[in-house]
Formats: sequence, structure tokens, C-alpha cells
Amino acid sequence: MEENVIYTHELTKRFGTFTAVDRISFEVKRGEIFGFLGANGAGKTTAMRMLCGLSIPTSGRGSVAGFDIASQTEEVKKHIGYMSQKFSLYEDLKVWENLRLFGGIYGMKDKEIARKTDEMLSGLGFEAERNTFVRSLPLGWKQKLAFSVSIFHEPRVVFLDEPTGGVDPVTRRQFWELIYRASDRGITVFVTTHYMDEAEYCDRVSIMVDGRIEALDSPARLRERFHAATMDEVFQQLARRAVRKSD
Repeated sequence: MEENVIYTHELTKRFGTFTAVDRISFEVKRGEIFGFLGANGAGKTTAMRMLCGLSIPTSGRGSVAGFDIASQTEEVKKHIGYMSQKFSLYEDLKVWENLRLFGGIYGMKDKEIARKTDEMLSGLGFEAERNTFVRSLPLGWKQKLAFSVSIFHEPRVVFLDEPTGGVDPVTRRQFWELIYRASDRGITVFVTTHYMDEAEYCDRVSIMVDGRIEALDSPARLRERFHAATMDEVFQQLARRAVRKSD
């Protein structure tokens, strides 16, 4: 459990004269739930795109699942899962057809896909929805299915980009139960969220401000360090500090 599945050292991304990600360094261990927090424009999405092999760093280095994010991007993509707020499901396919499609994309055998489909639908309580078109599912159910699809091939890391936007608090808690189950199986979960209460569910969190990581630790230690009652208060303190620096 001490294996570093994500590693970065002074990872940087520039667009012309603008530095979107400024020399960030951190490690994430196997099975860890790692929260990646920051306001819009802080650099979270740019950093995640580099870690997913979708954008080449300007400088610095990093690896995901043991593969270099600059020179082994295709291998990185094979060993990760990804889910965005917009989901990645095909609305005009049935539930089981989505699972078969994504299993095939990741090179799984037909028998393995069939077995995993039965297991996953049972675990979600979706057996009765096997032949339902995805467009007919409630938003919360689509969210759970999209997450299950993202880890269907048992990736070493799953990246979740604002995965719980637009759903009610009860559904959010149920979604986090799925995250905990994945973590218990050894899947590393890298999640961005703007819900500060969700930071409490993570083993560790980093907080980005203007492209740099300004704080990184467990939620409890960050609250203690900043003498804050909540993670939202920690975030507000860092934001105010950034404003003072820019003045």
C-alpha cells in the first residue's frame, strides 16, 4: 500500500507567457483517495490533463501507474479510468451495452466482460435496469453507472473531474460509498471537487491557487494548521492570502 502510483516533480505547463501550472510536486499512494482542490482557473484541469496523458508538460516530470506522462502517454491511458461531470456514457445505448462497449475498448475478453457486467449490476442494484436505455435513467443513477464504467477494467488510477456536480446530498454520499469500495480494492482515486465538505472524505487534499499547490495534507492536519473548523475556512484563508500577495 506504500507504492506511489502518481508522482510529479516541478510539473509545469505554460501557454505562451501564461503559466497555468507552476512547478507542482506531489505523490499519491496506491489505494489513496486524493482530493485536488482549487477555484476555477487555479490550474486543476490543466494538471489533470497532463496526468492523463492528454497534454505534454512544458517542464518538470511525472509518472502515473509507472509510466512517464510525457513519453508514454498511450500506456498511461491504458492503465487509468476517467469520469467527468458530463459523464462519458452513450445515452442511446442500454446499460449493459455501455459496459460491453467500454470493456471492449480496454481490451477485455467477452467472458470477462459478461462476468463483470453481472457483478457490477448486482453490486449497484441495477439488475432490473440491464436493458434500460441510459437516457431514461435518473441523474444520480447515471452518475453511479458512469463511475462503474470508469473502473470496469480495474485501472490502477481513476481520475474524477467534478463528478458529483448537480446531484442531491444523499446521492453524493452514495457516490462516495462507491469511491470507498474502489479504494478498498486498491484503486487510487484522484478527485477534483468544488464541494469543500467532500474534501473531508479524502485521505489527503492539495489546494491549488494560481497554478501552485499552496497546501497539501490530510483534512484534519490542514484544519489544525490553519486553525479552521472546516475545509472551506482553510480554502478561504488561502484565497485571501493569494489576494494580498497580488496587491
